[in-house]
Amino acid sequence: MNYQRRTATIILNATLRWAGIIIGILAVVAAGIGYLVAGWNGLWSGLAGVLLAGVFFGLTALMMLIGARLPGDQLMSTGYFIVVMGGWFVKVVVFLIGMLLLRAQPWIVPWVFFFSAIAGALASLIVDIVVFARVRVPYVGEVPLPGSSDDSSKPPMNS
Repeated sequence: MNYQRRTATIILNATLRWAGIIIGILAVVAAGIGYLVAGWNGLWSGLAGVLLAGVFFGLTALMMLIGARLPGDQLMSTGYFIVVMGGWFVKVVVFLIGMLLLRAQPWIVPWVFFFSAIAGALASLIVDIVVFARVRVPYVGEVPLPGSSDDSSKPPMNS
């Protein structure tokens, strides 16, 4: 795995970890507020909105991780873009179908669902920003150091 792929993997794994925690907390909060505002239908609407945002956020990061593991000499290869753009296209289609199906459900409280989905989307964006700003990523590529295992197969230099 080259340096660019390792860096992307470090960032995306940290993003997935923190997003899972934040989306879980937000789901509990949205369910509680939804229950207080609209009863059981509000609880289920709040959960559905947050979980929808969380699933779509997770799918984006997962597609980027899958794309980064494809063979090739660069991170931004054609296969990477096929996986990521194909994943986004599938997400748009699933989102539209999901919205059409959820629209007709009697247990959906539209405003609770809307605000919880927006809160989930904003939370995932905030997680992206914080992780990108704070994650520790080495900024030196894979350089063999003197005396390292990569250097031991070479004969010593005579001075």
